[in-house]
Amino acid sequence: MTPFTLFAYEIIQTPISFDAQRVALTKKYIKVHYNLDVSDIKIVPKIIFIHYTALNSYEKTLKRFMSSKLPSDRPLIKKGGILNVSTHFLIEQNGTIHQLMPLDFMARHVIGLNYNSIGIENVGGENRQNNLTPEQLKANIFLVNYLKKKFNTIEYVAGHYEYECFDKTNLWLEVDKTYRTEKSDPGVRFMKELRANIKGFKEAPCD
Repeated sequence: MTPFTLFAYEIIQTPISFDAQRVALTKKYIKVHYNLDVSDIKIVPKIIFIHYTALNSYEKTLKRFMSSKLPSDRPLIKKGGILNVSTHFLIEQNGTIHQLMPLDFMARHVIGLNYNSIGIENVGGENRQNNLTPEQLKANIFLVNYLKKKFNTIEYVAGHYEYECFDKTNLWLEVDKTYRTEKSDPGVRFMKELRANIKGFKEAPCD
């Protein structure tokens, strides 16, 4: 495919709550799932994970991230604890980029790898539709390259559906062998197009 001509995007600061309760719940998650006693929730990112939200509304998606505690309608991941899901970035379907939280704070966005990854959520994918937009693709290309320049520790870019490929690596930290969920986001097509437009990253170590 023809590479995109990109320009610099504004990153809009749209902070979600990271109050004392959310920090405490994050520390508890780290202890339970990674068996680590930590004094703070700071991370050193090694991976960028790309997601979609499974909602086609930016407003509804943002509302889902706001609370410190997980909503009651997430039974598949509630067994992993009451800490709400979160993400570092949220990209609207028109390509607008929002930063939701500090980049060195741990977000709950991927099993086994939260403690060493940055999450990028894309609005879309409701009913598993492959409906992420060209504008979102361009924004992801910009953002991935921006993060690579900002953090020389980042090695991988992966789709959420590829997360289990890391479970035999030293990056994988999940101690509960039964805690897994099936993921398909953001879709193979989207990741293929993203990877065609970025350089200097390793792919997920899948067989």
